[in-house]
Amino acid sequence: MIYYRDLVWVLVAKELKLRYRNTVLGYAWSVLNPLAFAMVFFVVFKIFMRVPIANYTLFLITGLFPWQWFANTVTSSNYSFLNNSSLIKKVKFPRYFLVIAGVLNDMIHFALSIVVIVAFMIFYHKAPSLNWIVLVPFMVLVQFLLTTGIALAAASCNLFFRDLERMAGILVMLWFYATPVIYSVGMIPPRFLWWTYANPMTPVIMCWRSLFLGDPLSLSYLGAAAAWAVLIFAIGLRIYKSLEWRFAEIV
Repeated sequence: MIYYRDLVWVLVAKELKLRYRNTVLGYAWSVLNPLAFAMVFFVVFKIFMRVPIANYTLFLITGLFPWQWFANTVTSSNYSFLNNSSLIKKVKFPRYFLVIAGVLNDMIHFALSIVVIVAFMIFYHKAPSLNWIVLVPFMVLVQFLLTTGIALAAASCNLFFRDLERMAGILVMLWFYATPVIYSVGMIPPRFLWWTYANPMTPVIMCWRSLFLGDPLSLSYLGAAAAWAVLIFAIGLRIYKSLEWRFAEIV
């Protein structure tokens, strides 16, 4: 990463330019999208269904913003190698940087969205704590590893199984509703609580939410999030390395 830092920065800058090319609002779309979903979920679950969750708007965005980073990267990673076929064929460099550039692109947007979350925190009379100095970078690293692992696997497999890019949107949507983003863990029936640890994104969302809401951070969720991140990153990297030698002939 240090040796190729200039290449990584160029790839990230390219992704940012392509993302907002010919748009007027630019980065604002990255904030407006989850806020729009938050408004819809607030009306449905808080006003109509009267979900018993305090400060539900803040509760929603503390889950939706981290989820947006994950979902955007996973769905777009299918095209990381396909859309850069000319680079893969003509230039010699570690191909996984194409995926990492996409992950970093969405990570930057998430980091900037924390300002919006803080604004909502202040509105609800909450404030960032000193433990953010350590825990926010740690959670960014955890989600970066987890997301990169899935993105590497998806980008590599999609070259050989093109149906994956169409399945990705459906799978991410199902994963969203299986993760306590719009509902709390307390609403899950006790017999299904094992799923909160079996689902890799649940500990991640729970840790982010605890940080932003000022709740005590669960060490079990923190450990589960870190363990899943390392495991999934290792699996994704293994899949990438096993298929990389055929990339040039496929793309």
